[in-house]
Amino acid sequence: MPATTSVLLAQAADPTGGLLLPVLLFAALYLLLIRPQSKRRKEQQRLISSLGDGDLVVTIGGIHGEVAATGEGTVDLVLSRDEAGDPDVVVRFDRAAVARLVERAGAEDAEPDAG
Repeated sequence: MPATTSVLLAQAADPTGGLLLPVLLFAALYLLLIRPQSKRRKEQQRLISSLGDGDLVVTIGGIHGEVAATGEGTVDLVLSRDEAGDPDVVVRFDRAAVARLVERAGAEDAEPDAG
């Protein structure tokens, strides 16, 4: 019994021992969950605000389209074109519905010709 009493007295004398584990758990939670989620959210905001005409995008529903026009909170996507190359189907989406950018407009022009 004296060994148990000395252990209890040692734990009572060290007030930081009880706070160390919760602080370490919070730090691990922040580094593994909160920080990466925040970085993804900021990157998505950057993508949405940088959309321009001609960009090829994919929506959260899996619809592929080309940005035809952008509004304050919306984006018009061309889903298909007729034989003359004019927009045939244009659908308006909320900007938050854009999941990812496939290709920037003019990106193929920036690369030098291979032939």
